[in-house]
Amino acid sequence: MKNHSLILIGVLACGLSATALSAEPPARWTAERANAWYAKQPWLVGANYIPATAINQLEMWQADTFDPKRIDLELGWAESIGMNTMRVFLHDLLWQQDEAGFRKRVDTFLGIAAKHHIRPLFVLFDSCWDPNPKLGRQHAPTPGIHNSGWVQSPGVKAMRDPAQYPRLETYVKGIVAAFGKDERVLGWDLWNEPNNGGGGNYPDDVGKLDATVLLLPKLYAWARASHPTQPLTSGVWDGDWSSPEKFGPVQKIQIEQSDVISFHNYDGPASFEQHIKWLLPYKRPILCTEYMARGNKSTFQGSMPIAKKYKVAAINWGLVAGKTQTYLPWDSWKKPYTDREPAIWFHEVFKTDGTPYRKEETEFIRSLTR
Repeated sequence: MKNHSLILIGVLACGLSATALSAEPPARWTAERANAWYAKQPWLVGANYIPATAINQLEMWQADTFDPKRIDLELGWAESIGMNTMRVFLHDLLWQQDEAGFRKRVDTFLGIAAKHHIRPLFVLFDSCWDPNPKLGRQHAPTPGIHNSGWVQSPGVKAMRDPAQYPRLETYVKGIVAAFGKDERVLGWDLWNEPNNGGGGNYPDDVGKLDATVLLLPKLYAWARASHPTQPLTSGVWDGDWSSPEKFGPVQKIQIEQSDVISFHNYDGPASFEQHIKWLLPYKRPILCTEYMARGNKSTFQGSMPIAKKYKVAAINWGLVAGKTQTYLPWDSWKKPYTDREPAIWFHEVFKTDGTPYRKEETEFIRSLTR
């Protein structure tokens, strides 16, 4: 009896051990797997996308304001110049509000995007602009101000409150499980500029960085627990990336946890190329998920040929001028453009009616994507 008990205990222990191991999320992709995935992709060119009829992520996706006809129209314009991806922001409150409805609308969006041969990169969290997101009707754009209604996800209060982490975990695991094996999805950008202070005239987010460092690794683990077939990333955007010793705590997590490396650059061609060279030693695919700010000397003509040379994805900020008003410069938060037009548009490719802001730009994009 004693021997049988010992054997039984051993079997149970082995079973528990196997169960514990199987419950662990998969590891980060190897560089070989990441590069094999990237070798199957075309040169990825696209924009950060929100329809002209929405001021932020909530207005884009909530049932009352979801606008598939407008999305279809605008993605047709993107397709016409050879764009094949869009970076699209989701939000945790949408899952909390209406999980089934949100999934259905994402599926509808993916159907429209696939019609136009576009595979989106979905963004789950975002640290930019308003730190206090609220469901329901969103306010009208503030006249003359760039991105006056964009909201953070999950918002600073939720980030600081560990009691909210189970809700956030449910969102991340749920949305990735729903679409993590969907061939229409390119990948998952887990957190946009996680160490960004917010921007605009919002109050400083005291304690936000500490919460970010705690939450970011959990986000990777939650997403991996749903076993997506697409890669995970989070883009570095500030500081010096020339050596690991110069990374801050957030950058270190982003570089060490991402399956594919992504970055942002809103400067001129020399800076754009330098930032790519800093990331080449990691020997992983590189995606530029934000660039193109004309007033900051970041242009299609300056950055796209460099991106193509290194086969770096080129995803600019903005497709169509609309309620986000991101054709206005960042400095509009201090000097609103209520009595004048900007000398040049900061972001966006198309006017609200589909006319190119600069025809030479759309022809240039088309010539490179062709």
